Amino acid sequence: MIRQKHDQFSKQYLGDLLEPDGQVYLNYEIQGVSRYADIYFTPTTVHQNLGLLTQMTTKACLLEPFRKQPSKVEIRQCMLKLFALHGELIRQANKNTPKNSLPENALPSLWIITTSASDNLLNFFNAELKLSQWGEGVYFFNQGFRSAIVVADRLPTTPDTLWLRILGKEKTQQQAIDEIMAFPKGNALRSNVLELLSTWHINLETKNRLTTDDKELLMNLSPAYEKWREETLQQGVKQAQRVFVKSWLRSRFGKIDKVLSPVVEPLVQLPLEESARLLPRLSREELLARFGKKS
Repeated sequence: MIRQKHDQFSKQYLGDLLEPDGQVYLNYEIQGVSRYADIYFTPTTVHQNLGLLTQMTTKACLLEPFRKQPSKVEIRQCMLKLFALHGELIRQANKNTPKNSLPENALPSLWIITTSASDNLLNFFNAELKLSQWGEGVYFFNQGFRSAIVVADRLPTTPDTLWLRILGKEKTQQQAIDEIMAFPKGNALRSNVLELLSTWHINLETKNRLTTDDKELLMNLSPAYEKWREETLQQGVKQAQRVFVKSWLRSRFGKIDKVLSPVVEPLVQLPLEESARLLPRLSREELLARFGKKS
């Protein structure tokens, strides 16, 4: 399946947002088939207040974000990944306790998150609303498929839908970013999301050629980037440089894991011009060799 670079941003955004609530697996490989799920999420018992996104992820699930409307084939491929995962989990359960197969309500669900979806596409799959439980913008397939499509530009403009509307396009995304920037400065989610949006802004700025879609996203992200830049500079030069280094590392490698995290402080201690020169050029292995912990 050919995916857009913006889908990579959506994956990273959802992964970072959900990380405090459970185990996040990006590009999860489903055993026995050549399939990778964008996000496989297994929750803990403690959840942040992320509104509709929390409601969606209270149980194990796959999350498949799309920057553009998925095709019928792409939707079927998402379902194929879900059913392959079901098979993997059932085999594991039967291996451990042969007499007790995994119950239906323990199987993960699939959430396809898209910026838009036409009535023709939704009707083709007989996707229907469940207004009393989920409200506008969330369309469910037949119960047996354990799947639904969340359409960002059809979600109501409420605090509960904010964290999903930010994955929309044009006015939907602009409105969501404005709402996040209006949060109090000390709000942890505001800080984390502004930093993530700014990382993506930096990533786009470094591209040699921008598509029309890139330019639209860059324009939408610019207010968040300028606000983030202003606030980090107010925190002091070293703190601003620390955020700069972490943003670059995330934009290049997706995540600062335990192995990569030791390189952050050595890079912060360098003159800004030097770290700005090295970060785009050095590979992960080169960064670890030069700035990682010495055994």
